[in-house]
Amino acid sequence: MARTTADLDTADFDFLAERHVGTLTTLRSDGSPHVVAIAFGYEPDEGRVRVICGEGGQKVVNVDRTPWAVVTQVDGPRWLSLEGPARVVRDDERVARAVAAFEARYRPASERPDRVAIEIDVERILGRSAITRPS
Repeated sequence: MARTTADLDTADFDFLAERHVGTLTTLRSDGSPHVVAIAFGYEPDEGRVRVICGEGGQKVVNVDRTPWAVVTQVDGPRWLSLEGPARVVRDDERVARAVAAFEARYRPASERPDRVAIEIDVERILGRSAITRPS
């Protein structure tokens, strides 16, 4: 059953703060999925995912054309998919926020003059970050 950001609990927030690689799924021009490994930041106050990338990359082209994306994080049986409307942001302030989210979770970002960011406003969440066993 799909959830929203209002349904996230402490285990979900903790999982999204752990250092894991995720995947980003966007749609190619023929409608087929384009899935790539990415690092991302999640901002719970905004319910927003941010991914830093380079201008002109396939994921940027795809989001500019079809503004919807999904980020998934998996760790064994724990997984969450965060999906919603997406956009490429190019203004310095919003790109800097994406870089800060990346650096808080992973490591210092390398310099990149063509850096842009993809933002996803999370509307639907699938998966569970905590594994419960029947009693």
